[in-house]
Amino acid sequence: MSFSRFVRCLAPVAGLFAALPLAAAPAHKIAIVMHGGAGTITRGEMTAAMETQYRGTMKEALKTGYAELQHGSSSLDACEAAIEVLENSPLFNAGKGAVFTHNGQVELDAAIMDGRTMKAGAVAAVQHVANPIHLARLVMEKTPHVLLVGTGAEDFAIAQGIKLVPQDYFFTQRRWDALQHVLNEERKSKQAMAEPEGIAGTNAHAFGTVGCAALDRDGNLAGGTSTGGLTNKRFGRVGDSPLVGDGVYADNATFAGSGTGIGEYYMRLNLLKDVSDLMEYKGWSLQKAANYEIHTKLVKLGGTNTGGMIGLDRAGDIVMPFNTPGMYRGYVDTHGHLVVKIYGNE
Repeated sequence: MSFSRFVRCLAPVAGLFAALPLAAAPAHKIAIVMHGGAGTITRGEMTAAMETQYRGTMKEALKTGYAELQHGSSSLDACEAAIEVLENSPLFNAGKGAVFTHNGQVELDAAIMDGRTMKAGAVAAVQHVANPIHLARLVMEKTPHVLLVGTGAEDFAIAQGIKLVPQDYFFTQRRWDALQHVLNEERKSKQAMAEPEGIAGTNAHAFGTVGCAALDRDGNLAGGTSTGGLTNKRFGRVGDSPLVGDGVYADNATFAGSGTGIGEYYMRLNLLKDVSDLMEYKGWSLQKAANYEIHTKLVKLGGTNTGGMIGLDRAGDIVMPFNTPGMYRGYVDTHGHLVVKIYGNE
């Protein structure tokens, strides 16, 4: 048989195989991890009812974000949806439950980052936006910028159809009482301005930034952070939360994560970016890099008992290190197991 005739004989068979549908690429494993803030959180300061509320809201947030991932939504969608649950709760220092500034106002910061494109969006010192994480995402997707602040950010919010809320929306009695306690302590000690450690240490839940990292079915990572900052903060103070690399970071090549603590330390260390750099340039695991930042570098700078972080890599490995007595934290891992923890010995 000639070669050309042989080829002609094979043609119908080749056509049959060509007509078969190609197998879809297997979906990537999905996972999500969150924190609701680190600080002096002990069993002795928590009633059974409060603990139930915190655990329940953390579970709700995780389930909300995980459902987005299950339905094929992006890691960005999952982070935004999960964080909004905590922003809408009076329990956490973000959105509805934010702490008060020295002047008795609420000033909110948030950021979100896409690990696939390395694009990011952030807002700072906004006073009338119920869900700053949503506005941060709009900055990322609708502007060429990364960070918008103050009235400019709120003008942008209005232009995007976001309805602003009055400051009264954010009022919670316990946050107000916490501010009054700090102000009374200041008057007693005649301090014109407290150091960052003093500001944060006056409120058991003062470090209550919230954050999330997610891994979607396409293997893409995203991270987000939202906060009200520190009780008694002054002069338009902005912390690490809306600053890319300090309080939030996402890079598909390394990890996505969010920090919580006294932002002045995180900003000086560029802490989240440093975790990524250790992974990229030294080949460290996420666990090793995160532990080094929280338990060694942060402490060496003077940041003992000042915070923690959560992180997630493309393999689905999850980390939640902290150097405080407790941190509201939880995850749904690649096997679908949901876990929520509060205290240091859990």
